[in-house]
Amino acid sequence: MSDFKLQNPETAKPEGREAMERAEAGFGFVPNLINVLANAPAAAHAYLDVGGRLDSTSLAPEERQVVLLATSFENQCDYCMAAHSTVANMVGIDAADLEALRDGSELPTARLNALRNFTRAVVEKRGNVTQDDLRRFREAGFEQDQVLEVIVGVAMKTLSNYTNHIAGTPVDEAFEAQRWSPPTGAATA
Repeated sequence: MSDFKLQNPETAKPEGREAMERAEAGFGFVPNLINVLANAPAAAHAYLDVGGRLDSTSLAPEERQVVLLATSFENQCDYCMAAHSTVANMVGIDAADLEALRDGSELPTARLNALRNFTRAVVEKRGNVTQDDLRRFREAGFEQDQVLEVIVGVAMKTLSNYTNHIAGTPVDEAFEAQRWSPPTGAATA
């Protein structure tokens, strides 16, 4: 699809190798996304930096995965849907909620559904959400600062979703069990 190489420690620039080392320290292996992003070390480090900042937000681990999966669903990113479905299982997202995130249906957990709907609104409307979107999000128990924290997650996934689309990043073996394809009838990016 593209001519982006999957970098490795022997082929990457020194700064790209540093990003790979950071990823391995954090994830236990170097995901193919990081190997692609290492073609431009600033992009690899930006992704890891934003991910670290997202982890420091007030959103709980399962809430962060909802934001990342909802963004990836809207952007139709098969790589990130597989990767974050795997992580969602690790952080204990209920199986019915994960299934709904993967097929685009309503989540059974009301708070997570409100978070998913708000995230989708941010992506679909390119940040031009309505007062009703904000009201529904806040009525679900989210605070004003969490509006901005959702945007951090959307920014992180936009970087990776777009990279994966352009580079055709292959799904890692670690995520293969959660391989994903857009539901029939879903809009394609």
